[in-house]
Amino acid sequence: MTSKHLRHYLFSKITIGLCLFTSVNLLSCEEAKVEIQELDEQEKTLMIKQEKVAEHNGEDVMIYVLENQDMKLELSNYGGLVYKIWVPDREGNLENVALTMENVEDFLSKPNPFFGATAGRVANRIGGASFTLDGETYTLARNNGQNTLHGGLEGFNKKVWSGEIYELENEVGVKMVYVSPDGEEGFPGELTTTMYMGLTENNELRIRFEATTDKSTIVNLTNHTYFNLGGIQRDVLDHLFTFHADAYTPVDDELIPTGEIKDVNGTAFDFRVPKLLGDQIKANGEGFDHNMIMKLEPSSEMEHFVTVLHPESGRKMEMYSDNVGVQFYTGNFINEFEGAGGKIYEKHWGFCLESQNWPDAINHENFPSPILRPGEKYTHEIIYRFSTE
Repeated sequence: MTSKHLRHYLFSKITIGLCLFTSVNLLSCEEAKVEIQELDEQEKTLMIKQEKVAEHNGEDVMIYVLENQDMKLELSNYGGLVYKIWVPDREGNLENVALTMENVEDFLSKPNPFFGATAGRVANRIGGASFTLDGETYTLARNNGQNTLHGGLEGFNKKVWSGEIYELENEVGVKMVYVSPDGEEGFPGELTTTMYMGLTENNELRIRFEATTDKSTIVNLTNHTYFNLGGIQRDVLDHLFTFHADAYTPVDDELIPTGEIKDVNGTAFDFRVPKLLGDQIKANGEGFDHNMIMKLEPSSEMEHFVTVLHPESGRKMEMYSDNVGVQFYTGNFINEFEGAGGKIYEKHWGFCLESQNWPDAINHENFPSPILRPGEKYTHEIIYRFSTE
């Protein structure tokens, strides 16, 4: 029996007793029922509501607002979007910590660097915009130099997903589904993706992916939120990072992995003890846009990947995942972007922790396989947990 159920049980017993002894001017049954109702309202710490804000290609674009006792999360079914994340600092001041646009409707028409979006069907880069699967070569759109990035010209970030609210005992959220037809953006197979995005009582943003296909294909799904735990007042160079990663995958001039797996020891990629981001960027050059290796082989075990602390505000974020890597990106290409609240986002104003398979894995035999075949199910779970210290 949970503590909440125990309280209800005890309160009900007390209420029965009170009703039996009304003759001695104790609480009446009606008064006791009112108190039970008030207790229910006080214990209802998870809430969710939805609103239609636009239409796109004949489909409703929704915004979903999820709240618990401490924080608020705003989502949209356009692009499987994490729109805003409101979390308190150590003084209880609530601020949005996700780079975003002024309105959800802006995402329909204004270019942006994948703020909060679901990236797919293959997140990150595919070198040369092509791959070979079962002896057949597939040619994709080149939307990042000579390479394919985050699913192509119109990836999952530009699709309207079906949305359905769900409520669990300790989580509220939205179940979103998108069916990508065979051949979309050059990828084989009809891929059905189901995503659960929720807020828990423990101040967690939980994202769970499932995908199935009717033809052998490749899949790598992630979320592309840019975080700034300082409330987006300036850059994130004053954040402290800890990665539980012993290795990373070096990249070439086009940010395509070379195929090498390199130890972080003695490099700017060594965040195994807390490091100030500004110091590490200075040591590495322009910034980070690299895959940090968390596992060498896939497994279903959830692991603590990263901890980020903003000392000034006290906000802390811990990331957990069951995947094999996380793309660490420090907003290197942001330049004078007109964001929400009249703020102008600049270089290094946000960071991304994109839990996923290693980039360009289909073109490297020594990388974990991204291949999904009929009868199999792709699964992937991410947790971002917020707190203060």
